Amino acid sequence: MEVILADSAGFCFGVKRAVDTVYEQIKTGEKIYTYGPIIHNKEVVGDLKSRGVVVLESEEELENLEDGCVVIRSHGLPERICEKIKSRGLKCIDATCPFVKRIHEVVRKESEAGKQIVIVGNAGHPEVEGIKGWCRTPAIVIETVEEARNFSYDGQKELCIVSQTTYNYNNFQYIVEIFQQKGYNVIVVNTICNATEVRQAEAANIAAQVDIMIVIGDSHSSNTRKLYEICSQKCDKTYFIQVLDDLKLELPESVRLVGITAGASTPNNIIEEVQNYVRVNF
Repeated sequence: MEVILADSAGFCFGVKRAVDTVYEQIKTGEKIYTYGPIIHNKEVVGDLKSRGVVVLESEEELENLEDGCVVIRSHGLPERICEKIKSRGLKCIDATCPFVKRIHEVVRKESEAGKQIVIVGNAGHPEVEGIKGWCRTPAIVIETVEEARNFSYDGQKELCIVSQTTYNYNNFQYIVEIFQQKGYNVIVVNTICNATEVRQAEAANIAAQVDIMIVIGDSHSSNTRKLYEICSQKCDKTYFIQVLDDLKLELPESVRLVGITAGASTPNNIIEEVQNYVRVNF
């Protein structure tokens, strides 16, 4: 049996940068906090916790801090929380993914110019909440193609459409087309990370070839869920696992090709563990 491992599987640039930032800060001996999990991966967050890193889950917890270093998560934070960290005199290190940071700059600039911001992404996701927090006026969030079809806007402002960095690229294009067909005055800034586009395209290509497709990543990871959705459309037998222990496979002899991909927050050691297990045991 052959195993195809996606070249793009595992940590993306922004995730690696954020995780490395926290590990480097641990070496200083300071008390380290992250506002929210630094990335969406329980294994990584658990390891950081074992090294003394504390995850702040609310503004109230932040307000109770008197000292220490707060690292801003890779997904970014609303501007007001960033300002609150600094105003309290706490050391602040911004590990926001540079591609997410670019969206903050776009929505701040365009909302200040009087445009209505439309964010295509998962409502409630930390990245989307962070983007909303840099808009000077309330943003509109569109999560699905169906929501775009049902959307109605009678305001006079020009619409500025941006996207969550890990959103499904094809669905984003569909949504943009729907807005254009409705005749709205729109400008579109494609803010989907290039690494996301490459990862999704590669996953789709592999899933279309294989008998079994395995997608590895945390259940809270938006980009991993998107990979699972994409692969499921190409391969009926697609499995979403977080770690090797989740893999419950009984492969028939007819299975000749297994594909593996992983989300942007999945450590290489977990990917290698799954790949080696499949190669050895099947």
